[in-house]
Amino acid sequence: MTPIRRQYLKIKHSYPDALVLFRLGDFYETFDDDARAASQDLEITLTSRSMGKNLKVPMAGVPAHALESYLARLIKKGHKVAICEQLTLPTSSRALVERDVVRVVTPGTLVETGLLEQKANNYLAAVISEGGLSGLAYADITTGQFSATQLPTGQLALELERISPAEVLVPDAADSPVPLPQSLENQAQVTPLSGLSFEFQPAQDALLDHYGILSLESFGCSHLPLAVRAAGAIIDYLGRTYKTAKPPLSPLATYSTADYMTLDAQTVRNLELFQAGRWGSSSLTLLATLDQTRTPMGARLLRRWLGQPLLDLEALERRLASVQLFVDDAFLRGAVSATLSRISDLERISSRLNTGNVHPRELLALKEGIEASAETAQRLTGIDYAGQYLSQQLVPLPDVAALIAHAVAAEPTGNPGEGGVINPGFSDDLDRLKAMASDSRRFIAGLEQQEKERTGIRNLKIGFNHVFGYYIEISKSNQSQVPDDYIRRQTLANGERYIIPQLKEYEAQVLSAREQIEQLEVDLYRRLCRQLSESLEAINRLAHGIAQVDVFVALAEVAVRNRYVRPDINNGNEISIKDGRHPVVEQVLETGGYVPNDVYLSTDDARVIVLTGPNMAGKSTFIRQVAVITLMAQIGSFVPAAATTIGLTDRIFSRVGLQDDLTTGQSTFMVEMVETAAILNQATPRSLVVLDEIGRGTSTYDGLSIARAVIEHLHNDPRLSCKCLFATHYHELTELAQTLPGVRNFNVAVVEEGNDVVFLHRIVPGGADRSYGVHVARLAGLPPAVISRAWEVLGDLETPGPAQTSARKSRRPTPPPAQQLPLLDPTQPVIEEILAVDVANLTPLEAINKLYELQQKVRGSADAP
Repeated sequence: MTPIRRQYLKIKHSYPDALVLFRLGDFYETFDDDARAASQDLEITLTSRSMGKNLKVPMAGVPAHALESYLARLIKKGHKVAICEQLTLPTSSRALVERDVVRVVTPGTLVETGLLEQKANNYLAAVISEGGLSGLAYADITTGQFSATQLPTGQLALELERISPAEVLVPDAADSPVPLPQSLENQAQVTPLSGLSFEFQPAQDALLDHYGILSLESFGCSHLPLAVRAAGAIIDYLGRTYKTAKPPLSPLATYSTADYMTLDAQTVRNLELFQAGRWGSSSLTLLATLDQTRTPMGARLLRRWLGQPLLDLEALERRLASVQLFVDDAFLRGAVSATLSRISDLERISSRLNTGNVHPRELLALKEGIEASAETAQRLTGIDYAGQYLSQQLVPLPDVAALIAHAVAAEPTGNPGEGGVINPGFSDDLDRLKAMASDSRRFIAGLEQQEKERTGIRNLKIGFNHVFGYYIEISKSNQSQVPDDYIRRQTLANGERYIIPQLKEYEAQVLSAREQIEQLEVDLYRRLCRQLSESLEAINRLAHGIAQVDVFVALAEVAVRNRYVRPDINNGNEISIKDGRHPVVEQVLETGGYVPNDVYLSTDDARVIVLTGPNMAGKSTFIRQVAVITLMAQIGSFVPAAATTIGLTDRIFSRVGLQDDLTTGQSTFMVEMVETAAILNQATPRSLVVLDEIGRGTSTYDGLSIARAVIEHLHNDPRLSCKCLFATHYHELTELAQTLPGVRNFNVAVVEEGNDVVFLHRIVPGGADRSYGVHVARLAGLPPAVISRAWEVLGDLETPGPAQTSARKSRRPTPPPAQQLPLLDPTQPVIEEILAVDVANLTPLEAINKLYELQQKVRGSADAP
């Protein structure tokens, strides 16, 4: 067995569960079973190599310069990849080059720019569960974000769905099962770790050692043992996967889920926060509508805010005031936005800075970002409280910017070691070597002219190649003029090549200087990165400040462009929205095409809205827009409405649409019931519940019974008493308003024109008595024969008995027979009430409600004997 084979086997023995990429010159090679797997998954040729007497082993390799693209494919195939580098340079001696694994690449530890989504975090999570509680920690090593919490195990799945990690670390012990959400199975790699990694003492020691501190009190987690164990497991795992420089992590941020609105997976899906439609489009989502950010840091922060609406009024008011600052000052908004456009991804640049993978041009981008943030801070200073607060988040780092400007060439050429990265004047030694190399090259150029004059050979030239070094080339026709001191080195077809002692002397100087330049520039660049790494914490704080400013400017830009208003958020128990609009739907309609609507919900009176009306008229859009507006307000955004009052909402629940779960054998109705049960079991008086078509997945009587029972439970249970929007085609449910004081009936207005209907998309008081399903079926393109037959069947169902034929001819209700007017007019009190109304001071919603109330009184009077 060859020495290199023994070296490989020793390394592979330490990483049996990883595919080892073994560096051999300009290639990363794989061997044995790794080679077979790489050949198949990367679609590259499987070859073999002799590794000893009568020993040929399978081999497959990829070029070193193309590692990133191949690495992406291996990670997507589920491989853990160990990168084995050459630690020493090949020499003329036959000594074996030292090699070792410098990094193990997994989905949660990626840092390569091409493998990451720019506007989303790439989280590595760790979870541990015991005694009904769970510890959760997660880190994005590309940005340094590191967070941990301890929570009831029942909430773990929701929090994991929110952060959507790329990799989850769990204990491998059978007696410590971790309940992971089913949604993670296809999107996250689950990595079992030894139970020792999750033990409290080793975990605590790992955290203390990583941060160089004596106590976890400053992180606020000393009383949260499960959170400490999860966070320590992440530190331990990073120590195993990064053998050299560990990625930097910001100070551990301990948080409580009680500080944020919890959003379950179906609510996130139904409100289309991040993905929309049947195909999961990302372009028609709330995030896409609000995301006018200019930096990747801002885009990631906005995504996090959307997934974690606040429950802190003071923090919300601070965010709203910051948005207001940029809404009110268009010049400031434009100037800051233009400055933000010059800022690169400082978070991920700083992470690569620590691991030594940062490119010189990224250091220049870091300098530009620091300078641009200083300009932004200057613009914000002294404007008002919000401006002062934001400017304080942008702490200037002039020393860092000055160091980069002094060290790195304005237009760096190539990589460190190629001589074009370090600025002249930064290192006297490097400048002297460059001058020596330059003088030597000038000398050689002058020597060529000197030798032409001395020998009289006009076509004499001095050249260079890597085999012979510098040489003098003379054509065969001039061989008689070659001086005696020329030493022949090579014969060519058309001439001879010679050397002279003077030429070789300067050659040695040039080559020596070049080697020294390469090594010195690499050393200087590494030293520069280490020096800059001392400011990583400050750089990350600055990056977070830039991200906040970016989000506020973006939300202000969207607010001005789309006519959003600042919401009034309080600790009250009502949601009142005047002329509310759906922020996403209105974007796909022509200007002015969206019909705004009012809504009023309160746990005191209008607790439940039963919304009826035809399909395609906008019921689902309306109930969802109320939820979306509430959520927008609680991330600190302005909202699409004329005026809004939002009582702080602790949860938004949404049950919309039909879907099955074939993997667990659950029908559409079972999924509907499971999700509805979760809502009834978890909602509180401060929750907002949005329900669409509950009970439609079973028989009519079963579904109607369930729907009615759900409304009564939401209304009557003192533990719930929450605000609810209930859209339904069960028109019988409108009767609940007569017996339940907190139920209000509304419907979507429709105008019938012959056999056609016009949807007005206006929400008005009262219940509907028809769903116009056949009309919608015709609009959907069902064959005319089907539509005709549907009308016949509908007539039969609506009008049982012998009079079916005449019922088919007219779909409108028969008007009541004319009645003789009574001697005394019973509507006189209604007339007097109309005259007493202060019409000039009624809001549109109050006017509609008053009109509806008077209409009911008139009908009641007309029906009276």
